[in-house]
Amino acid sequence: MKKLLFFVGDIETQGYFSLQIAEAMEAMGHETFIYDLSKPWNSTEKFFHFFERGNTALINFNFHGMSGEEYFLDENGTMMWDALSIPSYNIVVDHPMYYHHFLEKVPHNYHHISIDRNHEAYMKRFFPEIVNGPFLPLAGTKLYPDRSNVPVEFRKYDVTMVGNYCVPATFEKYITRIDDEYTAFYYGMIDDLLANPWKTVEEVAQAHLTEELGEVPEEEFKKAMAALTFIDLYVRYTFRGRAVQELVDAGIKVHMFGDGWQLLECRQAQNLMIMNSLDSVGCLKKLCQTKLSLNVMPWFKDGAHDRIFNSMLNGAVCLTDSSIYLDSILQDRVNCGLYTLKNMERLPEIAAGLLADPGLMQKIADGGYETARAGHTWAHRAQVLHELVEEE
Repeated sequence: MKKLLFFVGDIETQGYFSLQIAEAMEAMGHETFIYDLSKPWNSTEKFFHFFERGNTALINFNFHGMSGEEYFLDENGTMMWDALSIPSYNIVVDHPMYYHHFLEKVPHNYHHISIDRNHEAYMKRFFPEIVNGPFLPLAGTKLYPDRSNVPVEFRKYDVTMVGNYCVPATFEKYITRIDDEYTAFYYGMIDDLLANPWKTVEEVAQAHLTEELGEVPEEEFKKAMAALTFIDLYVRYTFRGRAVQELVDAGIKVHMFGDGWQLLECRQAQNLMIMNSLDSVGCLKKLCQTKLSLNVMPWFKDGAHDRIFNSMLNGAVCLTDSSIYLDSILQDRVNCGLYTLKNMERLPEIAAGLLADPGLMQKIADGGYETARAGHTWAHRAQVLHELVEEE
């Protein structure tokens, strides 16, 4: 079996995902090495003792190890993975439009793995030369695998949200940076997405650019997409903030575990319970104490978020908007609670109805746990990766 290299020491959540996959891979018989990016020179020396030519592969997230780090380049600028003929399997947890600059210079034996089918289609369209797939949605972790989940009625928090917030106005400097005509053009796309939240950024961008300029050459559209990341961020944080506002302004206390929430303006701010920002394990501990876990999807219209499966596996009822992919595994009031971005004014009614019925909540929590346990842990994702690396 292949020896496998993973990274920790940069983005905490992605390091945690890596550790979950590594643990599952070890259970299958793989030898693994955890490279600490915060201690690169020490880790590099140890890695060379672990490395076996022709039998070592890299599994990473979001271009860690291939984003220009000097300790992975030789004097000619050659990446270590090319010099050592190590295949890389990069799981990208954001839209590819954020990473065009890295995608232009990937290692030779590079595999791009998307967590959303729309991201996969984007890669096939704009980077057909890159080995793409398989689709691999994010997964969840049960914090205490040998312990039963606490029944819903005995949990400490009615509603929690784990995740950060950024005021959408933060991105206005990118919207207004050129002139009034561009500003109106960008706000036109934003308004379209806010009014039609099932659309993707690339779908809206294509329509608006075509309306403005006529037929746009593919290469020009590709360049344009790389410059529109602020629209994705503006829209996703608008809806994230709005979901919390709807609940707290309706009198429902929401405990927030993440950065930036003190900047959210609410009419009933006393119901916005701002707590500490936590690491992955800390977030899982709070989910173990949560009745209703609020999720607002990033702009993944055909994928999932780990917050959903983490909530389910740790016994909380996940209250979330959906996606094309999630529609195939989630059922409202069976294994989750569902709302739509188009009708967010109904969110308080949905949440209050669930909280008022502990028996139904427990039934949903049990259904959610079984759904996630049966197919949406990191061990399930590791099985896919195991088959992929062993085919090499």
